Amino acid sequence: MTEAQNNDDNAQFEAMLAAAIKPAAKKELPEDFRCGYVAVVGRPNVGKSTLINAMVGEKVSITSKKPQTTRDRVLGVATCDDAQIVFVDTPGFQSKYSSQLLKRMNRTVRSALADVDCVLFVIDAAGWKAEDMEVLKLVDRQAQNVILVLNKIDLVRDKQKLLPLMAESMQRFNFAAIVPVSAEKSKMLGDLQDEIKKHLPVSSPYCDPDLYTDKSPRFIVAETIREKAFRLLGDELPYGVAVMIESWKEDDDHAEIVAVLIVERDSHKPIVIGEKGAKLREIGRLARADIAKLLDKRVHLEVWVRVRKGWSDDALVLKSLGYE
Repeated sequence: MTEAQNNDDNAQFEAMLAAAIKPAAKKELPEDFRCGYVAVVGRPNVGKSTLINAMVGEKVSITSKKPQTTRDRVLGVATCDDAQIVFVDTPGFQSKYSSQLLKRMNRTVRSALADVDCVLFVIDAAGWKAEDMEVLKLVDRQAQNVILVLNKIDLVRDKQKLLPLMAESMQRFNFAAIVPVSAEKSKMLGDLQDEIKKHLPVSSPYCDPDLYTDKSPRFIVAETIREKAFRLLGDELPYGVAVMIESWKEDDDHAEIVAVLIVERDSHKPIVIGEKGAKLREIGRLARADIAKLLDKRVHLEVWVRVRKGWSDDALVLKSLGYE
């Protein structure tokens, strides 16, 4: 090898080394990058949380087939090459409420409709119900940024039935667009995303692209435990149940968490615990698996049950539980 060739090889190696250790250039955003807030509203159990989880690609909100699963405002952030969509998940609006908790949930729905760039109004693709119309009353009749989402189209065998439903829907409200989707099967979500982007202002991202929710790990862990209780106990579960994290110790590879399931009546406690503690252990086992994935470490989880009578009607208790 000649000296000239050796010098060339050294120069190439140094260039490769410099490229390898040089920090990656920050990806430049397109000039027309868009970002904005999108409220997701609808009656209970139409799949709002499932829709946001599917759009974000992460588990932002807990889900179950029961009303009142979502109780608080939760942000879910979806970032792509040309836009960032900040979804605002809301509780299902209750037209007949009987507790402070439900009143606060309804107030959360109303506040979510203010100062957003777009509204996703979600109904079941099977058709309109009286509860849907109650929620529609909350929406400004002059609004031009409301997209109707017909969810659960995977359960509609004859898709031709969607056409008269879409025509009927336009008679009820002047929707900016109507998009049939299946959140559960992730169908037509790209079409929905394209419609949302039309309503977002040109703006730099509001959130770090790696962020997918505004909620803390402590909040998500409490919600995960509540989700498992809802799913496991089925119709036996009283709706008056909440979760409070009592202690949290964590290091680089291990977390020790103690949580309390709060019920309203003495008679509810044995329902949650189950025979010889079987149901409570299963709630803990299922929650622990999800929490370990969330925290990416080993988790020791203890779940206890405590009676706190009338907690859903006690403003101080609701505040302590984070239901503002």
